[in-house]
Amino acid sequence: MTVSAARSASLSAFGLATAQDVFALRRIGQSAAEALGMDRQDQVRIATALSELGRDRLGCDGLTVAFTLPTGPEPALAVVFEWDGGTKAAPDLEPASRLLHRVRHESGGARERIVAEHPLPAGWADTPAARLEVREALRRHAPMTLADDLRAQTRDLIATLEETRAQREELRRLNDELEETNRGVLALYTELSQELEETNSGVVALHAELEEKSNRLRETSEAKTRFWTNISHELRTPVNAVVALSRLLLASGSAPLTEEQRRQILLIDASGQTLFSLVNDLLDMAKAEAGQLEIVSAPVDLRALVGQLGAVMRSTGMPDGVALLMPDPGTLPVTVTDEALLTRILRNLLSNSLKFTEKGEVTLAFEAAGEAAGPWMTFTVTDTGVGIPEDELPRVFEEFYQVRGPLQRTHRGTGLGLPYARTLTELLGGTLRLSSTPGAGTRVEVRLPHRPAPPPAPPAPEADA
Repeated sequence: MTVSAARSASLSAFGLATAQDVFALRRIGQSAAEALGMDRQDQVRIATALSELGRDRLGCDGLTVAFTLPTGPEPALAVVFEWDGGTKAAPDLEPASRLLHRVRHESGGARERIVAEHPLPAGWADTPAARLEVREALRRHAPMTLADDLRAQTRDLIATLEETRAQREELRRLNDELEETNRGVLALYTELSQELEETNSGVVALHAELEEKSNRLRETSEAKTRFWTNISHELRTPVNAVVALSRLLLASGSAPLTEEQRRQILLIDASGQTLFSLVNDLLDMAKAEAGQLEIVSAPVDLRALVGQLGAVMRSTGMPDGVALLMPDPGTLPVTVTDEALLTRILRNLLSNSLKFTEKGEVTLAFEAAGEAAGPWMTFTVTDTGVGIPEDELPRVFEEFYQVRGPLQRTHRGTGLGLPYARTLTELLGGTLRLSSTPGAGTRVEVRLPHRPAPPPAPPAPEADA
């Protein structure tokens, strides 16, 4: 066997002329694969494939074989068989193709060739030292006899069979583990399915219970609304009679009264007015909850509304040492809203502030601003009263709830003022927010949509006579 000059990417090249050369080619191929870090099975594949190709082409003129490591994106060992064209039949590539990654026959030039390629292991680094190690592995094999080759093939076959048996045992062990795992998964799936079914049954029962309780709450709410409506109607008639009779006694045409009688009747009239207002609030609250309170929107002159409201609040009796401050009339526009509901909102808030302020002032402020969501107007009621403790703030909007305090004994009420005001505010499309500091006062902000009233239409021109 002779060694030809190595090419740029070639590791070694040999001539194939005798059967001894083919035997040596098998050992050289296995050594090259081992030096490149390939596993035992790949070593045997390469050695067997090269032996088959060498035997098939043995006898061709100028037959050589070269081991190369071509550079490229996919590193591979390439073994190239070359010979001069002749009359020998085309090469049989099928046995080698079953063992190697890629085998191809190239013809058409002065020499024909077979290129057999197999990918390199991922961990092999292409360095000069690594290539030198592969060249040394290719050079250290002496020519072999047929008996030596057969013994080598037998050893390789025995080693391959041992490796195959070990792999079969490992595969059997893995299959046993997989079957046991599958049984565990199946048992877990069955257990989870049972738990899920029990949970679903519990959820269905809970849903039915919640639906039943929801129906009961709805029926209770409807009964409460009906009760409020009926009792409000029933109370309105005697209250009207009390107010009317007291005013009749106070009229100028009635029989003269002593000062004590007049004072007592004035107290009856004031109490009747208060009771009448509470009955109306109670009835409106019931209508609002039942969705029966109608909103009547129309242009409202806020100057007149606020002026009248201030006069009413001052006439009903102001606490000594408390001032009621109203906004500048020049800042109040004409807006489109429900005048009656807006008046009730502001009256309730001002009444609450005056009731729980012993000294200082109660202020009603107004502000209008345009935003991306549309124009809004804000009424703010602030006072310097006793304030509300922090732990009471979450409950001030509960119906019939009243904050505990020393002023509560002298200013009793129904506990509907703030809930009623917030309900009406939400009906008008707004929000009501409250903040308070004990001993410093309370601030209530009512934010409502502001729809400026359109300018009055010009008078139509008179027709010519």
